[in-house]
Amino acid sequence: MRFIVKVIVVALALWLTTFIVSGVRVVPYEDTTLATVITYLLIALIFGLVNAVVGTFVRIVAFPLYVLTLGLISFIVNGLLLLLVAWISDLMGFGLVIDGFWWGVLGALVMGLISWLIGIIVRPSKD
Repeated sequence: MRFIVKVIVVALALWLTTFIVSGVRVVPYEDTTLATVITYLLIALIFGLVNAVVGTFVRIVAFPLYVLTLGLISFIVNGLLLLLVAWISDLMGFGLVIDGFWWGVLGALVMGLISWLIGIIVRPSKD
């Protein structure tokens, strides 16, 4: 259940990011509302899988760079992961389109902030 909520939160954050960052957009596989929603959910699922597998590996291997740059390299890593998601979704014939590397970094930053804010709202209380 928690994974499904996270995928929905990332999909919503991606949707809001496409309004804020002009270099990031989503191309659905069909021009219907349902297809657009499914496309956002599929991209969020791909992002979750890439972040869990590749992102974890990169963070472990690049740990000295994280320490050396005081964590600022995470912006670059998250931008590259977002570009990887765009490439994977493009191979599937739909998905995320990013106009360049720096648009990817900015998109990842905005998406991370929005996901964090939505996560605060959605997170259940510990009562």
